[in-house]
Amino acid sequence: MIEHRITDKGIVVIEPISSLSSEDFRNLSETVDAYLAEHPTVRGLLIHSKEFPGWESFAGLTAHIRFIRDHHQQVERVALVTDSSLGSIAKTLAKHFVAAEIRHYPYADLDDAEDWLESE
Repeated sequence: MIEHRITDKGIVVIEPISSLSSEDFRNLSETVDAYLAEHPTVRGLLIHSKEFPGWESFAGLTAHIRFIRDHHQQVERVALVTDSSLGSIAKTLAKHFVAAEIRHYPYADLDDAEDWLESE
């Protein structure tokens, strides 16, 4: 399950609570697409999770990949705020597939990540 919201500064805040499902990414896509219908880009995407919860199924994984494929051109920056070892691996891997600038922060450094995403 993913909790998500978009701030008034155009930051999509994503907080994975439990295993990720295809429905989670369908709901997230609807929210982001509605925002993009009125704005040229998403200023930033902030993923905040102590540990990566994994996917509920293969369908959840493919929905995740599809979300990235369909939206990465409209996202300026991504902040991975996690203590999971996958945070640095994901940053390294994603830079080959994602247009956005990506930074990894420890879970406790949420404020620093928000400041970076909001900065010019």
